[in-house]
Amino acid sequence: MATDYDAPRRSEADDLAEDSLEELKARRNETQSGVVDVDESETAENFELPGADLSGLSGEDLTVKVVPKQADEFTCPRCFLVVHRSRMVVDDDGNYICRDCE
Repeated sequence: MATDYDAPRRSEADDLAEDSLEELKARRNETQSGVVDVDESETAENFELPGADLSGLSGEDLTVKVVPKQADEFTCPRCFLVVHRSRMVVDDDGNYICRDCE
């Protein structure tokens, strides 16, 4: 189809201004669909991984032994990890931080 590039352009607002009320109602009914938008995160939750028992139905209990902070460890004020004192350095402000945050 040939396009006349010299012709004045019509915007969508011009088209809507000229349409009758009946045409607008018909166009509105055509564009609406019965499909409901589905949240992708909800859809992903319904998938089950093969061989994975994420629901805890297998009867296995996961136990983790929590050890309190030892005397030779400190908590980094930037990353809040508990690390050994051998990983401690002093930053420019004189604060003790871990080497990873340096």
